[in-house]
Order: sequence, then C-alpha cells, then structure tokens
Amino acid sequence: MSKTTNKYSAEVRARAVRMVLDNQGRHESRWAAVTSISAKIGCAPQTLIEWVKKAEVDRGDRAGITTETAERLKALERENRELRQANEILRKASACFAQAELDRRPKS
Repeated sequence: MSKTTNKYSAEVRARAVRMVLDNQGRHESRWAAVTSISAKIGCAPQTLIEWVKKAEVDRGDRAGITTETAERLKALERENRELRQANEILRKASACFAQAELDRRPKS
C-alpha cells in the first residue's frame, strides 16, 4: 500500500474550492471555472474538480461519504485488522501451549 503525499496544503485546496464555487457564475460552466482556476494554482483540472466534489459532499450539498466518515471507517478497518492479527497470534500461542502441556504430562 503506497502512501501519497499532498502537494497542496489544506489551505490552498480550500481556497481553490472557494474560488471555483464563488466564480462559477462568471464562467459559461463549472468546468470552465475549474480549468481557469486550476491553471492559476498549478494543479490539474481533474484534481480541482475532485476537491470541489469532496467539499460539496462534506457540506451536504452532494450525496456521498464525508471526509470525517471516511477517516473514521479507515481507522476502524485498521483496528479490525490489528485485532484479527492479535487473535490469530493468541490462537497459535494457545495451541502451542496446549501441545507443550500434553507433551509434559507423564505417559501412563
């Protein structure tokens, strides 16, 4: 699993999204506003449109999973994975100790 780094700070992303939402009326379409603003901040238009969509989801203007919910889900999945691994280790250790106990008993 690769970890990506964000080239743009949260402030830059928020400002770019605000610019798109505030200025889309001055352009013939949202895409025209996005391409214009993305050129000014130096990111790909598709990147900026994804930021806008995510901001709309977070505000409740668009259906989807909010950033907060996605982060919570990711944390719960990580915790679940760690607990499954711990359970597997405990299961194997228990089997090992049980076998050692059987081997230790005197044979009748």
